[in-house]
Amino acid sequence: MAKQNDDDYPTTGHDWDGIREYDKPMPAWWLWTFYATILFAVGYMIAYPAWPLITTNTKGLLGYTTRDAVEADLAAWEAQNADLVAEIEATELSAILEDDTLLRFANAGGAAVYRNNCSTCRGAGAGGTLGAYPSLLDDDWLWGGTVEDINQTIAHGVRWDADWDTRLSQMPTFGMDELLPPEDIDAVAAYVLSLSGIEAEGDLAKGAEIFDLECSACHGAQGMGDPFLGAPNLTDAIWLYGGTKEEVVHTINTAPAGVMPARVGRLTDAEIKQVAIYVHQLGGGE
Repeated sequence: MAKQNDDDYPTTGHDWDGIREYDKPMPAWWLWTFYATILFAVGYMIAYPAWPLITTNTKGLLGYTTRDAVEADLAAWEAQNADLVAEIEATELSAILEDDTLLRFANAGGAAVYRNNCSTCRGAGAGGTLGAYPSLLDDDWLWGGTVEDINQTIAHGVRWDADWDTRLSQMPTFGMDELLPPEDIDAVAAYVLSLSGIEAEGDLAKGAEIFDLECSACHGAQGMGDPFLGAPNLTDAIWLYGGTKEEVVHTINTAPAGVMPARVGRLTDAEIKQVAIYVHQLGGGE
């Protein structure tokens, strides 16, 4: 068969400045590939879930879904780890720390629980956020740093109204409620900074007197805090809401306080224990 020239093909009738548009057929291999994809798509819609309906979707003859596959994989892993999880639930936290197998399992599981439930606020590396969320890496524990203390805080949250066992504290808003005049707040802010060895302008003698009268009941006479009350240590140069003179004055004026959700009912007892152990080892807990 003789090879066709371009002039042997029909045109679409389009012509631009002498340039014609030919109406050439698609290559046979391309057409057959296209037809095969159509057949494959029809077969896929018959075999697998495909079309959305009002409240559900077509299930397909095979009834296979990736969701079911993932759930089956998770169930298999849960069954594989069931004995260790049951042992975690039945073992005291202090005893878990002494058992190498349970401790390694708890740390691995706690890391996963942390990433799914805590990292949004605390950060993937648990470094926290200045002015909002405490770092979990510095061994400074507002409500106590034993693994039991951390477990209690995670389980019942902080200032979580729906849980009667939540951690609860509230510092007076000395400035907003005019409990102290500005000059007294300035003096006590300078004194508080001095407890951490930070120099700041202000009447330190006056600040010490005001601190003794207004602040020592919660923070202690030496400013070292009280985990039972959730009162932070003021001598360690660790400042959740900032450690400049202006930031400390703002803290005394407004008494900012964060909220942490309780995890009881959201996580299992084993998961709470595991994440408590994981957090405990992050900062070298007490």
